Amino acid sequence: MPFKPASSAFRSTLSRTQHHTWTLSRKTPILTSSVLTISLGQANTRRIIHSCALDRRGGYAVNGQPTTTGPARNYSTNASGPQPRSKFSNPSVIILAIGSALCGFAIAQLPVFSGDSVAQNVNAKEAKPQFATPEEMEQAITELKKTFGQEGDNGKVSTDPDDLHDHGFSENDHHPGMNHSVVVYPVSTEDVVQIVKIATKYRAPITAYSGATSLEGQYRGHATGGICVDMMNMDKIIAIHEKDGDLVCQPGARWMDINETLKEQGIPLFFPIDPAPGATIGGMLSTGCSGSTFSSSSPLHNVSHHESNHASPNTANAVRYGTAKGEWFLNATVVLPSGEVIKTRRRSRKSSAGFDTTKLFIGAEGTLGIVTEGIPLPLPHLTIRLAPVLPTTVAVVHFPNVQKATEAVMDVMQAGVGIQCVELVDDVFMSAINKYGISSSSSSSPQSTPYPERDSLFFKFQGPTPSSLAESASITQRIVERHGGEGFRLARDENEADALWSDRKNAHYAGLALVEGAKGWPTDVCVPVSNLPLLIHQTKADIARTGLVSTIVGHVGDGNFHALILFRTEEEMKVAKELVSRMVRRAIELDGTCTGEHGVGIGKKQYLVEELGEGTVGLMKSIKNMLDPLGIFNPGKLYPDDEPPVREDKEERKS
Repeated sequence: MPFKPASSAFRSTLSRTQHHTWTLSRKTPILTSSVLTISLGQANTRRIIHSCALDRRGGYAVNGQPTTTGPARNYSTNASGPQPRSKFSNPSVIILAIGSALCGFAIAQLPVFSGDSVAQNVNAKEAKPQFATPEEMEQAITELKKTFGQEGDNGKVSTDPDDLHDHGFSENDHHPGMNHSVVVYPVSTEDVVQIVKIATKYRAPITAYSGATSLEGQYRGHATGGICVDMMNMDKIIAIHEKDGDLVCQPGARWMDINETLKEQGIPLFFPIDPAPGATIGGMLSTGCSGSTFSSSSPLHNVSHHESNHASPNTANAVRYGTAKGEWFLNATVVLPSGEVIKTRRRSRKSSAGFDTTKLFIGAEGTLGIVTEGIPLPLPHLTIRLAPVLPTTVAVVHFPNVQKATEAVMDVMQAGVGIQCVELVDDVFMSAINKYGISSSSSSSPQSTPYPERDSLFFKFQGPTPSSLAESASITQRIVERHGGEGFRLARDENEADALWSDRKNAHYAGLALVEGAKGWPTDVCVPVSNLPLLIHQTKADIARTGLVSTIVGHVGDGNFHALILFRTEEEMKVAKELVSRMVRRAIELDGTCTGEHGVGIGKKQYLVEELGEGTVGLMKSIKNMLDPLGIFNPGKLYPDDEPPVREDKEERKS
């Protein structure tokens, strides 16, 4: 009889996954390499590692076929290496067969090769997640309430309709809302671990929620329902290491609160990655965000944030400080889908010890794990790197067109002047802030001076002293004037710098106010800086052809720009969607990306294969399937659908 794997589950797994099969004679007992093939679980491996058997002449057979074309030489193996034998020996083959069978049986019983484990690893790509039924979801909610306390008595679990709505909808983007089934408010890593284990038990989708400032639907619920994990109660600053220039905090800590705390304690450091007001450190890490445009703890000016929690993340600070992927998150503690708690690395400023697993979770949008605090100490919670606070000031200048403005910026950057941020805004944007965000022309007078409604640049200069700021501004003025820049206006004091930069920060609401009753479709793309003028020119022409109104804000220092496309009807929304699709594909054709900072979520996942290629997206999915074999961590986000979704539930937003 042919040799068979010991486990029936193992046999059925092999059959389901269409691994190589072996045609073996009664006289060919072997230990196949199927275990190795399964454990590696990759298609390429299966093409390389074929099942091998010793044929009865002592040669190797691959898939039942001898590897030699002529008579095979016969070998026996001993401590001194292979020794040729002149004659075939039946007893040695029998001993080898028995030994192989016993070894194969033993290996097949290891947990990593059990039927369930193999099925999870090998079939991960093909298997479609099966989520909790409504009855199972109710059971999960009951267990959550039993574990964390009932509603109304300081419990951590909520099924209040208003609470569910607030966590599944957003007024800041165009994506359809989707309620979660339950919201849980953990206060510790132990809480998160328990939530994850309950979610796993019932196969309930689980989505982390923090500042709610994302723009691509990252925290929407799943169509089958699920568990929303709101990190708002895990917002503590654990430790500030001034001499090391870093800070340890929980994931719900807001970057604005961190910078304000540093300022209040007289510590001359700040966290320079500053997206929308209200954004949290955990959410910023998970989205792979960039900074916006200012330090709230700058000694020369303290720009006021507008009151809302609007999501208009920008990346101007990326010119000087880079993005979330640029070593600003030194480490993180993460709860994996298995319930295991890991730390990605220690607190040292750099490390070459193995993979940079911190970056595995940056931009993963909560699909691989939930960033949390560490247990027990001294494991890190979430460590971020800080930067020295330096004086800043602001200037604005106007150009005949985008091309001239971009050429000027490239020359300014090459001159090495102290630029923290440089923002390109179009004429429509300037019209909007003339109507809804006019800055003061004087620090002591309420009199307002409208901006020229032309393509313009906002500069933020940074330097160690006021004289260094003045020198940077002088060099910049000379360069921009060579490129047709006019009306160069440098803030005369802190108040005027505040006013100028507040106009830039008011982009989202000033833009929305251009069309009464309109909703906005905010989107962003990024290309090499030299390609930005062409992309913006083509996009503006495309917008004009559609008849829709849109502002454009470009982080010209790194090739990233945003459009806020306004629409009022379903038909206009359809036009906006097609417009965004063309903009994204132009960016990709120009060697760019579908998103420079907003992330992928549900809004951009359809473009990933076009941008990254099937191989890279396949690798991302393989990592996802390995860490989250049930597919319950933030399902439907980031990874392109293998097939079009069966349905898309859409509920009306709250009025």
